[in-house]
Amino acid sequence: LMRPLQGCRSRGVVVGTVTLCLAAGWALQTPGGVSLVVPQPNINATVAQTILLSVEYSCRGVATIEWKHVSSWGTTSIVEWRSGNDVNISTVYKDRVTTFENGSIQLQNVGVRDAGYYFVTVMDEHGANAYGTIIVNVYEIIYEDLHFVAVLFAFLAAVSAILICFMWLCNKSLHLFQKKTTHKLTASTTEEIELETIEC
Repeated sequence: LMRPLQGCRSRGVVVGTVTLCLAAGWALQTPGGVSLVVPQPNINATVAQTILLSVEYSCRGVATIEWKHVSSWGTTSIVEWRSGNDVNISTVYKDRVTTFENGSIQLQNVGVRDAGYYFVTVMDEHGANAYGTIIVNVYEIIYEDLHFVAVLFAFLAAVSAILICFMWLCNKSLHLFQKKTTHKLTASTTEEIELETIEC
């Protein structure tokens, strides 16, 4: 009775081990897919600023990353690269784009034409894709705001000058008042001395 039970148990272990090995082999052969995370889908920037279009991808094997810009002026390819290989940056963005291993790109000296949608595509060797979108708004520095600041500064300077003049006048008036008071005291003291001399 004991032998058949041991045989069944050992056969179950062998079958379980073979099944596990087959499942592991199948998992390694089938594409694992691609995942992509976009932590900041909206970016607000001002003209001449540097912005980071941040993403984080995971992929089994070698991935191909591609960035495109879509706006009212049309669609432009920015950069494309395979992880571990040379980066192919389009001539329009040649001196303005920096790439990172996690799939992010940095765009320097942005202008109004850089506003729009930025699409990133990550593709693995088996053709599985993941997509991400970042919306970028670029604002100009409005000179009306600078004008307001200049007017406010001029107003504050004028108020400061008036306060300084007022303090100077107060100081001068106080000095004159003290001088008059001292002169009166001196005059009355002299009169008293003269009176005492006459009485004597």
